[in-house]
Amino acid sequence: MIDKLHYISQETENTGHLDAINKTLIAGAKWIQLRVKNKPDDVILDLAIKANALCKAYGARLIVNDHPLIALKAEAYGLHLGLTDMPIAEARNIVGNQIIIGGTANTFEHVKQRVAEGADYIGLGPYRFTNTKQNLSPIIGLKGYEAIMKQVSITGITTPVIAIGGIELKDIPLIMTTGVHGVALSGALTNANDPAAELSQMYSALKILNPINN
Repeated sequence: MIDKLHYISQETENTGHLDAINKTLIAGAKWIQLRVKNKPDDVILDLAIKANALCKAYGARLIVNDHPLIALKAEAYGLHLGLTDMPIAEARNIVGNQIIIGGTANTFEHVKQRVAEGADYIGLGPYRFTNTKQNLSPIIGLKGYEAIMKQVSITGITTPVIAIGGIELKDIPLIMTTGVHGVALSGALTNANDPAAELSQMYSALKILNPINN
């Protein structure tokens, strides 16, 4: 089961990945993606192991971005691969079937590619400009999601599609009308003054109960 709300970890001047993840877990998040860029593999592995321990303590699931071996060694629930990362088939040979694999897409052609590759879910974006990602793909926007998700529906694709890229609480109701499965957020939660309240409103916008209250 792919969660409808994904939190993507983000470092700030005052907050490291683990602190940001812990804060979001306390708020009630259940699907965490550890996304660490420009650091050595041993540092990322250490973060992944610690992040997974935190997730398990809160009954949450950890997804590791970019690094199949690290995801495997850290016993993460899943792996997420960008369009320029290792091919999903190659990663599947490394992690086997015990780890789910998500893949990034920017167009309907990418969506079809990810489905053909056997992705368990697809991160489609960016919705708008975001500072959290280098080499940003072309902005999709609401109209773009409407067009792509219409093609997804016509084609009969059932792989869950997660909207991503600069998404805020106010965007969720409209984005969900396009037919996406859910949303992925980073800054909207990392920078929230009251993450629990923000997350609760996000779950309400997604029309699901906050897992922390279930």
